[in-house]
Amino acid sequence: MKYIKLILLSIIALSVNSCSIYNFTGTGKIDAKTFQVNFFQNNADLIEPGIDRTFTLALQDILQNQTNLNLVKNGADLTYEGEIVDYRISPMTATADQQASQNRLKIRVNVRFMNKKKETDDFEKTFEFYYDYPATTQLQGATLNTALKEIFERITQDIFNESLAKW
Repeated sequence: MKYIKLILLSIIALSVNSCSIYNFTGTGKIDAKTFQVNFFQNNADLIEPGIDRTFTLALQDILQNQTNLNLVKNGADLTYEGEIVDYRISPMTATADQQASQNRLKIRVNVRFMNKKKETDDFEKTFEFYYDYPATTQLQGATLNTALKEIFERITQDIFNESLAKW
C-alpha cells in the first residue's frame, strides 16, 4: 500500500511538472508575459466595412484563450501587426449553361510577428483561407458572418501555430 501511494504521488508530480514545458494548447514554454495586436488595416482592393476590426479582435481572442499571456496596448513582449491584403469573391464551379453555381470568398492577411525575448522567432508571412457558398446566395448578413467566422478562425489558428506552437 505504501509503495502504491509513492508511485501515484510520483506520477502526479511528473504530470504537473511536465505541463510547465508543454501545455494543452500546443505551445511550448513561452518566455513572454505580454502581447499586443495592432490594428490590421484593410488594404484589399475590395473593401468590406468592419472586417479589419473583426479580424483584429479574433486574433486577440485566440491568443487570450490559448495562452496565459496578458494583452497590453504598448511595449509588449510579443507584437502582431499587419494588414488585410486581399478580399476576393470568385466563381468556383459552373452549371451546364455556364452560370456560376458556387462562389468563393478568399481573404489573405499579411502578418508581422516580433518577439522581443527571442528575435529569431520574428517573421513576416501571409496567411489565407476561403469560404465557399452557393452562387444563389448573397454574401451578406448571416452568410457573411459565417464566412468571416470560419475564415478568421482558420487564419488566426495558423498565425498562433506559426508564432507560438511552432507547428
